[in-house]
Amino acid sequence: MRTLKAELASAHVTTVRVLASDTVSIETGALVVGFHASPGGPQVAPGADDLDSTLGASLATALGAVGFTGKSEEIAKIPSLGAVPAPLILAVGLGDRPEGGYDLESLRRAAGAAARALAGTASAAFTLPASTAEQVEAVTLGALLGAYDFTRYRTGERKDPVAEISVLSGAEGADAAAERASTVADAVALVRDLVNMPPSDLWPAKFADIAEDVATKAGLTVEVLDETALKEGGFGGITGVGQGSVNPPRLVRLAHTHPDAARTIAFVGKGITFDSGGLSLKPANSMDWMKSDMGGAGAVLGALITIARLGVPINAVGYLCLAENMPSGTAMRPSDVLHTFSGKTVEVLNTDAEGRLVLVDGIARAAQDNPDLIVDVATLTGAQIVSLGWRTSGVMANDDALRDEVVEVSVAQGEGAWGMPLPAELRKGLDSPVADIANLNPDRWGGMLAAGIFLREFVPDGVRWAHIDMAGPAFNKMEPYGYTPKGGTGATTRTLVALAERYALRAAD
Repeated sequence: MRTLKAELASAHVTTVRVLASDTVSIETGALVVGFHASPGGPQVAPGADDLDSTLGASLATALGAVGFTGKSEEIAKIPSLGAVPAPLILAVGLGDRPEGGYDLESLRRAAGAAARALAGTASAAFTLPASTAEQVEAVTLGALLGAYDFTRYRTGERKDPVAEISVLSGAEGADAAAERASTVADAVALVRDLVNMPPSDLWPAKFADIAEDVATKAGLTVEVLDETALKEGGFGGITGVGQGSVNPPRLVRLAHTHPDAARTIAFVGKGITFDSGGLSLKPANSMDWMKSDMGGAGAVLGALITIARLGVPINAVGYLCLAENMPSGTAMRPSDVLHTFSGKTVEVLNTDAEGRLVLVDGIARAAQDNPDLIVDVATLTGAQIVSLGWRTSGVMANDDALRDEVVEVSVAQGEGAWGMPLPAELRKGLDSPVADIANLNPDRWGGMLAAGIFLREFVPDGVRWAHIDMAGPAFNKMEPYGYTPKGGTGATTRTLVALAERYALRAAD
């Protein structure tokens, strides 16, 4: 047995234990048991057979009597009545029994739903299917992410997240799998915290300070450019967006180097700490969640920290393009022309199309690191939500195979994604009579794709590049589900880590 800690948000610390124990003797506040749906009623999943035998094979019958069916993420609580040390049994649905191996995302979501339902419980033991290290990691990660709760600004009564989680498994490599899950969960919780913070407490310089602190502790090299350095360095996109705010912009460069690295990967994150739309002001009902417009930069920060802590054998750099987009007498105006870091000029037709302006400076700077791959991630367009909804990111690239690979990695992490084209005919809509390119296609159709085409113009020839538009997935305005809370989700953090690991492994081969 090994005890691990994942530092979660709002000063909560959830302790994780991996135990090769049975379910009938472990002392815990609640037992989490998985069930499958079937025509004859719920069926207990592997991992809790001894518990079912102790209860006289009546567990499924009792759950069926209260209407529990075993459908995915369904929850039911019943008392153990002293049959086992745990006073509470929590049943969570896993859906239909799989014909092959378990889908890891179904385990993550079930564990997350259970952890959310156990808020206020001191401890819980998870007896979900965990016969492999991969399944242990999925259950642990789902439980930790499900236990997240952003409580920093609440002063009234609240139920604290479950404080101690035990995952019952004797699988080889279970301890290392749980430790990895704890590392990833810690980073995702940090990203969620940043997204959830009000803009009054997270302006560009403050974000940069937080990034420098946590990144340095993780062993990353950090460089921060302030507004003077940005102006002198020719970062006209970032300075243009940030010039209307009393809180000046920042560009943060994070670097992870490894002695065995054979490849370099670069991530660029949009970090608009609040987006009012600038002089092209947003409607009020579209502005109240714009604190989340820095989710891309948050994901890059979380990914770089995780890559460093896991010791991934790759060189990875991350750029956090931080600005606050505000209207004022000094704000950029529609028809202004910005001189970007790449040397190209941009006519600003709409100041609310600002994310792409900070990203192009980050992309051009990242290209100077000679990476094998650049991936930018951003809450970029409302058109992404219109096209793909709140849970599915749009992925575009200058290489179809790369686009499909990013989608594959993202889906495997449980972070929905869909490959999108970059139609050549949309480029003409970005023509400008006074500059090299306009920041917006006046035609409203295909807005997500036109934004991707705009970004591609700033990627040097020969550099592989992908773009992830996660405007919807970064912030959950609906009710919680699975391991995803309401508010900041930490979306795409795990995808970026998995991409880095894949490229490191590919180099080793």
